[in-house]
Amino acid sequence: MSDKKTALITGANKGLGYEIAAGLGARGYRVGVGARDRARGEAAVQKLLVDGVDAFAVPLDVTSDRSAAEAAELIQRLDVLVNNAGISGETGPGWVQDPTTLDLDVVRAVVDTNVYGVIRVTNAMLPMLRRSASPRIVNISSSVGSLTWQTDPNIEVGPVMAAYSPTKSFLNALTVHYARQFAGTGILINAACPGLVATDFTGFQGRSPREAAATPIRLATLPDGGPTGSFFNDDGVVPW
Repeated sequence: MSDKKTALITGANKGLGYEIAAGLGARGYRVGVGARDRARGEAAVQKLLVDGVDAFAVPLDVTSDRSAAEAAELIQRLDVLVNNAGISGETGPGWVQDPTTLDLDVVRAVVDTNVYGVIRVTNAMLPMLRRSASPRIVNISSSVGSLTWQTDPNIEVGPVMAAYSPTKSFLNALTVHYARQFAGTGILINAACPGLVATDFTGFQGRSPREAAATPIRLATLPDGGPTGSFFNDDGVVPW
């Protein structure tokens, strides 16, 4: 097995996840491209290989216990986990999710991917991360997960998204509790706010995925003794 550090990025066949994989690969990491669709994952790997990245496909549906366990068996070694896979649950124009008319099935689906999926994958990968000399976990969050910003009338955080936004607040709180549990172990875990990223997730509004990948990559490559249990964007710490 290669002596390179190995990273797994969920939802890495396109967009932000792909650029995180490319960026870590350019820094010498062996990169596992997590993707629910096997064919799309393989296609992404081929693009990365052409660019000189040591990449391999990891079929992974974050909503499946079995899939997470099989991914862990495939990888065998892991130093960095980036929990990037997520869905919006968008059901209407303008991304508005009115809490008074929410479809609970939509809420359950978003929570299953954006929150339970992170727990499921993180815990499946933990035995390998615990064996790493410098284990790092990055949870991809969002500015809409900041309750401080959401409740400040002077800050524009977009429309009401009563299914999606609370999952990012949940993810932020979960990050804090993982950090508390990992205290003294060397595992650094943080949440990253990439900003509005121009992908199909946002209708291709916002900045480029490559630019947005900078903060997640920085958190994935933190030196030993770096921050943990915090929420960051390009400018520094984001208030919870």
